[in-house]
Amino acid sequence: MGVSATLPPTDSALIARWLEGDQPSAAQLVERHAPSVARFVASLGVREEVDEIVQDTFVRAFEAVESFRADAQFRTWLLTIAKRLVLDRRRRDRRSRHDVELDESVPAPVADPLDGLVATEGLERVRQALAGLSPLQRQVFVLRVTEGLAYEEIASLVDSTAGSCRVHYHNAVKLLRARVDADEV
Repeated sequence: MGVSATLPPTDSALIARWLEGDQPSAAQLVERHAPSVARFVASLGVREEVDEIVQDTFVRAFEAVESFRADAQFRTWLLTIAKRLVLDRRRRDRRSRHDVELDESVPAPVADPLDGLVATEGLERVRQALAGLSPLQRQVFVLRVTEGLAYEEIASLVDSTAGSCRVHYHNAVKLLRARVDADEV
């Protein structure tokens, strides 16, 4: 009588299929989670290397997928890998900066590529307000709003407690409202 709706396979089912040699299952996992990983990486302040970090995240995940615990969410595990990659790159960049002499004759880039994408004044105000948050507030806010993660998941990603993440989220929302409202005047 009714048409039975087929639910998309779970992450666990896709992982099991991939481990059995089904390559399209890996592609489905990437398609499903790459946008979340990219948004999270950008929320950590990375601009130029987002795609590279997303790709490296999935490479590392697929290399270690047998160690993935099915009791955790795959997306949370991916975000943890991405965070470690970002931190590793920052450490590497700090070390290499000490070894490189700055060339003052090279002009600094004039425009951020994202500036061209921000078309409306409202979005620019929100972006500026987000930039004014502390890194931890920005991470908690982005993970909660754009990724819809529970406070417990966010806490594991930012090495904090769920209660602390609630406070950071609440404070971020309050600061964002105040900054955006102040800019409207």
